[in-house]
Amino acid sequence: MRETMRKGRMEAFSDGVIAIIITVMVLELGVPHQPTLAALRPLLPTIACYAVSFVFVGIYWNNHHHLFQAVEVIDGRVLWANLHLLFWLSLIPFVTNWMGEGRFAPWPVALYGGVLLCAGIAYFLLTRALLAIHPQDSAIAAALGADFKGKISLLFYVVAIPLAFMQAWMACALYVCVAAIWLLPDRRIERALKH
Repeated sequence: MRETMRKGRMEAFSDGVIAIIITVMVLELGVPHQPTLAALRPLLPTIACYAVSFVFVGIYWNNHHHLFQAVEVIDGRVLWANLHLLFWLSLIPFVTNWMGEGRFAPWPVALYGGVLLCAGIAYFLLTRALLAIHPQDSAIAAALGADFKGKISLLFYVVAIPLAFMQAWMACALYVCVAAIWLLPDRRIERALKH
């Protein structure tokens, strides 16, 4: 039998890393050199990228929190799967800044989607690692179910990445659609815990 551990330290570490990611993103914004509203105009693409990325990081934090409400135990595989997710999330400030500074050029937009795709895959792998150590009738197993939102999100990313080289704005629109799909917290876990 695999050794299991309590989840508190991992949750606290994850919360800290996500807080740092958001802090790094806001520090990357830069400050206009003139004290006028017109001086903000060149920063608008970067600010727009920051806003979308803030929403994505917030979505991951929110869903991570909800997910771990249903978790009873963790093991080493869960720790590594969680670190894998945090790795991809930690790259969001870099691709956010590059996409904003690059004025939504194809390569930065595609790489942004690549990081989001890898983060989505990492989250999926984290859920599978958790399911492997919980009984089939556990709250987490009932809550995760078929995970339609997760699968459709990955499909949107896969479509958006090559689309970035033809119509970067359409790729960005797909990223925003994914964020809109996830903007409301995933209530499956709350429902499963009530039952």
